[in-house]
This record gives sequence, C-alpha cells and structure tokens, in this order.
Amino acid sequence: MGPYDYTRSGNPTRAQLESQIAALEGVPRLESGESSSSSPSNGSPSFDGGALAFTSGMAALAAALRLAPAGTRVVAGDDLYGGTSRLLAQVAPACGVEVKNVDTSDAAAVEAALFDPSNPKPVSLLMLESPTNPRMQVADIRKLCALAKKANAISLVDNSILTPVFQSPLLLGAAISMTSATKFVGGHSDVTAGLLAVKGKELYNRLYFYQNAEGTGLSPFDSWLCLRGLKTMPLRMRAAAGNACALAIFLDGHPLVKKVNFPGLATHPGHAIHASQSSSPGSLLSFETGNVALSRGIVEKSKLFAIAVSFGSVASQISLPCYMSHASIPAEVRAERGLPDDLVRISAGVEDSIDLLRDLETAFIETARELGLESGVPARGRAEASLEKAARGREQELEAKVAVLEAELAAARARSSVAR
Repeated sequence: MGPYDYTRSGNPTRAQLESQIAALEGVPRLESGESSSSSPSNGSPSFDGGALAFTSGMAALAAALRLAPAGTRVVAGDDLYGGTSRLLAQVAPACGVEVKNVDTSDAAAVEAALFDPSNPKPVSLLMLESPTNPRMQVADIRKLCALAKKANAISLVDNSILTPVFQSPLLLGAAISMTSATKFVGGHSDVTAGLLAVKGKELYNRLYFYQNAEGTGLSPFDSWLCLRGLKTMPLRMRAAAGNACALAIFLDGHPLVKKVNFPGLATHPGHAIHASQSSSPGSLLSFETGNVALSRGIVEKSKLFAIAVSFGSVASQISLPCYMSHASIPAEVRAERGLPDDLVRISAGVEDSIDLLRDLETAFIETARELGLESGVPARGRAEASLEKAARGREQELEAKVAVLEAELAAARARSSVAR
C-alpha cells in the first residue's frame, strides 16, 4: 500500500515537517550505506532516529511519559510548565509511575534523586526545562544528561522557550528534545502542535508506535502551518529576543521591581551556564514586585501586551502564572517551590521596542498612582534609556561575534595555506 495508506500512520505533509525538524534539531545522520528502520512518518531514511509531530505539546509529552513503565521513577524539575506539572502529578501516579521533583539548577540535587539508595525503583526518565517556565532557572544540560545516561535513564529536554534556533539539546547529550510548536514554530497563535526529536532508531520507533496507536499525529493542515512558521522562525525569535533584553534592562533598574528572572542578565545565577549551551537568552522573562495588587495592575493596564497563558507569538503577552498557566498547581506546592503569587511573566513579541517599553512604563506609573506608590516611581524617560543600554549591549555582542568569525576565518586560511 505504500507509506501513506492511512493518514494517522503517516502523511506526506507531516513527514515533511518531521524531516525538517530532525535536521534542525541535529538528529544524527546515518553514514552512507547504512539503513534506517524508521517508519515512513519520518520522511527521511538518512537519520539515526527522527522527529515526530503531535497534536499538542502535551500530547508529545504524554507519549514520552509512556517510556516510563509502571514501577519506575521519573525525576523532573520543580519549576515546570503547568500542564507538565499536572501530567506528572496526576497522570503518572495513576499509571504506577513515581515522580520526584527537584531543583534542576542544582546538579547535586538531581544526582541525589537519580541515585537515591533508599529507593529501589529504577529511574526511567529525566525531564528537564532550561530555562524553566516561569522562573527562568537554568539547568546544566550537558552534566544532567550525562548523569541520566549513567543511571540508564532517558533524558528529555523541553526546549519550547528556545527552540533549535537558540539551543540544541540533542547536541548537548539529551536523548529527546521536545518543542511545543504552538509557540515559536507556529508563531502566530493559530496552531496547536508538539514535536519530539529523538536520537536512535529504537527509541524513535517506540515513540512512533505510541503516536500511531493512540492517534496523536498532527493533522496535514496544522503540519503545513508549522512548515510555514519555520520559514520565519529565526527572524521572529531574534527580534523578540532583542525586545526581551530591553524589557529586562528596564525592569532590572526599576525601584518597584524586586527581582528579574532573565538569563541574559549578568546577575542571573545561571547566566554563565546558559551562555555556554545557548546562543541567546530568548524572549521570555519574569519579575516579582512583592505586591500582588501592583503586579495585577501592571498586567491589566498594559495595552500592547495581550493577557494570555501562552508565549512565542509575534504579539507580546503578559500573565500572572499563579492565576493562569500554573493555577492547576496547588497553592501550597507553588509556595514550596518558590513560585510567588506576584510573579509576572512576559513573552516579548516583535513590536517596536520603544512602544513596548513606554507601554510598560505607563502601566507602572498608573498602577503606582492608584496604590499610592507614586514616590517609588521615577519620572518618564527610563524607557528610552533602557533601549539605548540594550542597543549598546547588542552592538558589543555583535562586535564579539564578528571578532570570533574573523579569527575562525584567519585560522581556516592558515590551514589552507599549510595544506597547499
């Protein structure tokens, strides 16, 4: 019947998307002459593994959770997307899988959980996010994936915040890279999809079996929307990351802001590790004011930031995670994990930087006036200053990259000269 006898099992549009994602994620290619047992859904027999497109990011994660048999353990972060937390807290235990949540920015804590001598259950899966959502914590992906391999566990990194444009988990040692294509891949808030990029034929085929058996493969039209999004994804993400940098600088110097979570700031505790494994801090950030009423007012009074639980769109978005995307996590668990009710999360879009900065500045001023906090709000003009500082930083970053490229070019010319 050929590879496409039934769309649930394989579709040429989905196969095109999956093949492109496999290439972008760095799925190892087979040497010439080797064969692959990957299903037709992969779309290319040249990969040792492949990519799979699902109906949502949660469908992709649910398929990955199938890799954890009853009687085993899953070690996961304690600062996770709300849907992931719900999956692990309610679905996994019902399937006989024990879940241990740890601070994945602490490699020692992860190692202790993986090799817990008091727990005889084997660890089947290590689930990471880096940066995490919404506190933007950074995990040392290389180190933690190496520990997972030592523990005979499969390592999965949710890379939705950075995508393969800014970070490549498979090249850092992960077995599976997961991306919610609802975010930056689609990019326009008009598609829901999830992607798994997988190293190794055996692991790929196991996940393909679940995709096919449970009917969670992405539809042809949604696959086409993701293919369309891939064409502009790098442009959108770089523009949004520049805006996020300017917003982070503005917030970091604001007297009413207690803390800014953004790995692009040198003061971020994971700044150096993030820079070593990613090419950009991305376009998500969060901040705390210490005042729920102040945070709520800022969110509600902003005009250019849509109040939405998602991220990764061309439009900027703002939210209060504890009341929106992470509301399914019990309040006592949120408090235990250090997720405060006043936390505000921003997903920067591609609008004009100064418009976003002025809008946020106005939201601060108006809310502070209503709450009687005018004395803590500086006069207008900080938006422009923040943009200028961000521009200088980007200029220095570009100069550094040019210097590296020039050094690489000089080295290549020297090698060529020696060879001749």
